[in-house]
Formats: sequence, C-alpha cells, structure tokens
Amino acid sequence: MSNIMKHKGYWAEVKYSDEDGCFCGKIEGLKNTLIFFEGETVKKLKKDFKEAVDSYLESCRANNETPEKQCKGSLNVRLGVELHNKAKMKSIEKNISINELIKNAVIAYLKTN
Repeated sequence: MSNIMKHKGYWAEVKYSDEDGCFCGKIEGLKNTLIFFEGETVKKLKKDFKEAVDSYLESCRANNETPEKQCKGSLNVRLGVELHNKAKMKSIEKNISINELIKNAVIAYLKTN
C-alpha cells in the first residue's frame, strides 16, 4: 500500500489525522511554496489534491512564474568516513566518479525494492 499520491509530476505523502477525522497531505520538497490538501474520504482527498496542484500551476501561469520542482537532481549524502572511503576506492576501481557509483547503487536498489 502506497501513501504517496501523484498528479502532473507532483507527489505528496498522505497521512490520517485521527484528531481531525480526515486524511491530509502536503506536497513535499518545495522550498518557497506550501501546498496542503485534505479530505474526509479517499475520493475527497484525491479531488482536493488534484485541485491544489492545478490551482498552484494556474497561479504560476497567471503570474508568469516558473513552478517549483520538488527535486533538483542533486543532493548531499553523508556516508561517514569509512563508507565514504570504501565508495571512493570502489569508484576508482571501476574508473567512474563517486557520483556515478552512488547513482548506480540507488538505481540498483530501486530495481530490487
């Protein structure tokens, strides 16, 4: 079961609030924009999510702004000294950058899970 909803390239994790008696979510990874949505049923939640994304994109178009992307394609990874050294040595062995080594490891992991 996935707790992630997707629409027009945007995604959000969905949670249930027992206190409020509804499902709620927030589009993750946007630095300058907060987009929340909710619904008392799954149907209402999906509708509110899609409307929130569509409203955001329409607002950007109306204001001639570029919509934010959730992920830029680069991130900092803290491996610790020992793992960093092992990864660097393996990248040298394979004659690839450490970036490429980590990218390949993530691709392999995602294929198996």
